[in-house]
Amino acid sequence: MNVNFQALLISRVGASSSNSIKSIENKKFSAIERFHTINQHVVEIDSPKQISTMLTVLSLMIAIIMFPLQQAKAQTTGDGIKWHPGHYYTILDHGKNKQWYMSEVYSELKSTQALLGLQIRYSWKELEPKEGIYNFAPIDKHLAELAKRNKRLVVLLELKEMGTDEAGSPVPAYAKTSLYEGGTYSFGNYGKGVPLGYGTKLWNNRIHDRWVALVQALGKRYNSHPHFEAIGFTETSMGDPMEILSQEQIESYYKNLLSINREMRAHFPNTVAYQFVNYPRPILQSLLGELKEMGTALGGPDVFLEDPGLLYSKAPKGIYHYYPELSGAIPLMPSVQHQNYVATQWGKQGYEPSVSELFAFARDTLKANYIFWTRDPDHYWKVLQFLNKSQQKNTQAGGLNANCPTAYVKCIN
Repeated sequence: MNVNFQALLISRVGASSSNSIKSIENKKFSAIERFHTINQHVVEIDSPKQISTMLTVLSLMIAIIMFPLQQAKAQTTGDGIKWHPGHYYTILDHGKNKQWYMSEVYSELKSTQALLGLQIRYSWKELEPKEGIYNFAPIDKHLAELAKRNKRLVVLLELKEMGTDEAGSPVPAYAKTSLYEGGTYSFGNYGKGVPLGYGTKLWNNRIHDRWVALVQALGKRYNSHPHFEAIGFTETSMGDPMEILSQEQIESYYKNLLSINREMRAHFPNTVAYQFVNYPRPILQSLLGELKEMGTALGGPDVFLEDPGLLYSKAPKGIYHYYPELSGAIPLMPSVQHQNYVATQWGKQGYEPSVSELFAFARDTLKANYIFWTRDPDHYWKVLQFLNKSQQKNTQAGGLNANCPTAYVKCIN
């Protein structure tokens, strides 16, 4: 089979967009990822194409390495970084604005001492429905409810969303014009030709600039709030775009992603800023080097105990190998999502792990400071049972690493 650049660079559709009741089962592998799966599929590549492809990947890696290091070293102001590591609930997007659902969530927070707060997803279209007109009311409401319970809010900003209805895409209506190249690209299940969701065309500089403005507005409003714990972006994987993307578009996507992460650190100097990272593997080392320099935390959309892509040990290494290397330097924040409760590998492969196994893997292999537990309707009760055990209730950070990372001048509990 012939392998184009985007098949090599863009790995499988990540899972951070799966925080919904919908089960996304048939995730894809790109050609390079298929080569490394346990199925050991062999990808046949003609030599000139292979050379051209590898040179393109090398070009992207160099571009990321050479990207100017503005505000490279994390800086804190005032009293330092708000630091409350431990266990957090990730609520399903469909329930965050429903009173009955949130009443159940708040009740569970009250009865579970080890749960320190909530991770909640918000989209660009939700926060800026019209250009320059911000709607922070949903964040304000959740933050106020959590603050009066002495719990904390972690925000996850969506760069991609699952779902085949374009009305559910993550960009506002004003950004779906030609100035923004339509705002979104569709991604699908590898080789199937069927869309799974929509991603933001972050390579478009106008989209980048709107994200910068949004981050600045969010920082001005929330950085100093004592119960606003952290803010970050969804996964680095672009999925499998259903339109062929150019080398320039892909390079610009990741350069702009790093740029808005720098803006996040600059405008949230007292708040943990994080980026969910999973793929593409060829650029992980350079991308993580940039995140480390700016003091941005490493998060991830999955805790898979046996996934061959995430655990891949040869070059280019899977993301899980970088967690121990970065332990103590920046915060580490993996997320347990629906598919992690049901299987130890992608595509429902392996076995169904226990909550204690997921915790042990995140603590011991990923060296987690924070864990985000998805409130999955079929599994959340097991999480609550586990977190109400004395080991989690009566230990600092619920048994996770609570040490202040060296990227920060000072941590404030």
